[in-house]
Amino acid sequence: MMKKDPYEKLLGRKRKWTPVQTTAGKLKEGAEETIFRALAIRHMELPVGSWVTEALGKDVPNSARVLLESNVKDEENHDLALGYIANSIGVDPTAEYEAFRLREAWEQHPDHTILKALVAERAIFFVLLPFFRFCGDAGLRTVSADISRDEQIHVACNSLVCLDMGLSWSQSLDKLRKATINWVFQPLGINTTDKYLDKNFWLDASDRLMYEGKAPQLSDTQRARMPAFFEHSNVNLPQYA
Repeated sequence: MMKKDPYEKLLGRKRKWTPVQTTAGKLKEGAEETIFRALAIRHMELPVGSWVTEALGKDVPNSARVLLESNVKDEENHDLALGYIANSIGVDPTAEYEAFRLREAWEQHPDHTILKALVAERAIFFVLLPFFRFCGDAGLRTVSADISRDEQIHVACNSLVCLDMGLSWSQSLDKLRKATINWVFQPLGINTTDKYLDKNFWLDASDRLMYEGKAPQLSDTQRARMPAFFEHSNVNLPQYA
């Protein structure tokens, strides 16, 4: 029996979902300003897709192409889903402006586009999604769970591609990652009673995801605060294929 290609295996794990317009609920007290900053980072979803598309025009392994093309479509879905959240809970214009400036720095960075996608997903999105699940409203918690499932596949795929191509990130890309995550969590400050409102808890998670590929402190998020169906009106539930 032929061994299944790792990229094919990942493709087989995908589940299709369709974002819906959510209604606003209550955000965790003390996290509001940070949530608006984290939400502004949604403007990086489509650039990540375009970096992957750009990589497809280069020298990526042939066996990875179908999966990578499918991942680009996911990013469009994520952008739509987070756009619906922004419609429901609103946005902070200053945060939006600053996020666009950060996005520009990422777009101009000279590292290989697939590396930029990997670092953004592994050490930024993977931190923001659990943050949304702990501190967001019911709509945001559901959307972040759906996006997380996709992102796990993206990170596994991009890690494999980088390995196959012998790519490793530069110090300056790591610096940009630190600047981005620091900006998002800066409003939280230090909190000794609630770790989810403590900036350092999230910054440390980003560092560990970057250097070790895992953040044990986020393991709670897998079972934490998944909204029970009765917390939702039906309009807030995504449609699954």
